[in-house]
Amino acid sequence: MTFRTSAASARHLRDLTERTGALVVGRRLFDMTGGWGGRHPMDVPVVVVTHTVPQGWEPENDSFVFVTDGIASAIDRAKALAGDKEVGVNGGTIAAQVAAAGLLDEVHVDLVPVVLGAGIPFFAGLTIAPLHLDGPFRVVEGDGVTHLAYRVRPAA
Repeated sequence: MTFRTSAASARHLRDLTERTGALVVGRRLFDMTGGWGGRHPMDVPVVVVTHTVPQGWEPENDSFVFVTDGIASAIDRAKALAGDKEVGVNGGTIAAQVAAAGLLDEVHVDLVPVVLGAGIPFFAGLTIAPLHLDGPFRVVEGDGVTHLAYRVRPAA
């Protein structure tokens, strides 16, 4: 991937990429991106949460694993693929499902001073609101963006 960004954001993105060993995404994002042309830009395995394996795709290959038995199973599979690295989760409904299952450790937000006015809210459909966060424990100020990281506070 090639980005034009500030030095601070470049270091942040490089660190994030090096720490990430697998991703968990929803079927909607997978379909919207056309399966990233067969390989995610981060070049890590992607676990896709879905009800059915998309036509023309194997249930598992070196790039994608399609999990049809729920979010906990998807997280377990991603952890196994990631080894000693972290598992990333895309925002929206998948992040809400992971949080509701008690499997979300951190929330990372890239705050950009733009109001879009439409789209899918971060943590759409969160059933355990309010979700309490501690931090931020990491703040990286780039040009036109602030990268924030929070820890998810365990449920009481």
